Amino acid sequence: MKVAIVGASGAVGQELLRVLDEQNFPVDELRLFGSSRSAGSKYKFHGEEIAVKELTHDAEDFRHIDFAFVSAGASTSKEFAETITRHGATMIDNSSAFRMDADVPLVVPEVNGDDAFQATRNIIANPNCTTIQMVVALKPINDLSPIRRVHVATYQAASGAGATAMDELVNQTAQLSRGEEPTIEKFAYQLAFNVIPHIDVFTDNGYTKEEMKMYNETKKIMHAPDLNVSAMCVRVPVMRAHSEAIWVETERPISVAEARRAFENAVGVQIIDEPAEKRYPMPLEIAGKDPVYVGRIRQDLTNPNGLTFWTVSDQIKKGAALNAVQIAMYMIENANLR
Repeated sequence: MKVAIVGASGAVGQELLRVLDEQNFPVDELRLFGSSRSAGSKYKFHGEEIAVKELTHDAEDFRHIDFAFVSAGASTSKEFAETITRHGATMIDNSSAFRMDADVPLVVPEVNGDDAFQATRNIIANPNCTTIQMVVALKPINDLSPIRRVHVATYQAASGAGATAMDELVNQTAQLSRGEEPTIEKFAYQLAFNVIPHIDVFTDNGYTKEEMKMYNETKKIMHAPDLNVSAMCVRVPVMRAHSEAIWVETERPISVAEARRAFENAVGVQIIDEPAEKRYPMPLEIAGKDPVYVGRIRQDLTNPNGLTFWTVSDQIKKGAALNAVQIAMYMIENANLR
């Protein structure tokens, strides 16, 4: 396999390097691309030092590439998509550029892996990190009984806003500990020792774009146009794992025991749910791990057909790099079945 990473110097690009190695992805040749600022930077992969090349409109750079993992922002993805895919490379894009395009699959392998084979433009979209985490947990419940509606409150780490946001959280914490005024650049307000109920820009209906991504993307991934999601997305002073409190309403009542068995048998899900032992998923313990962790599984006291549970997952990993690599792996492993 010949593989390219666009945006190699960013937080997700660096995570892609680690995930490709961890997953034993069959890389025979790796090419790294980035902006003029990051061009020339060198990163090690399988003992070889690889230099980042500036991304240009030279399609020859992507000739013979099988998979191009792109994580350089929506504007870059839109500008260079034709260049990247011209010679047949499958572009797995981590931005919001193509997610809702009708002819671009939006894929979470545990949920709708076969959709990846419908990439008529050779572009597959990686969903928003909060959506990925949620639909992995929704899938086993939806298999028991179709989900009618979802309410979700997210508690999103600084990593969702990139490496500079993580640096800002560290710097603010240090500044405040010294009695200094915190530097505020990446977020609208100080994040250290605070929560900010605002991620992305507000839309006309009062929801943010982040919240509307969860509404729209969940429908597309789960092939459920009537499934509605109401989200409240909140930034919290955590480094790199998102948490979500989720309430679902199903067509028929599902017991806690039934839901627990479904989670236990689900691909990509791991349960930590022992309230008597004070054991439940927490971002501090989940950072760097692959699964979506589920805990606090309960009946919804307000709805006989309702369940509520808590999920935590590493935003940079499953929410971005790992999901992208898993898409490619799914395609490789199932190519002979097509």
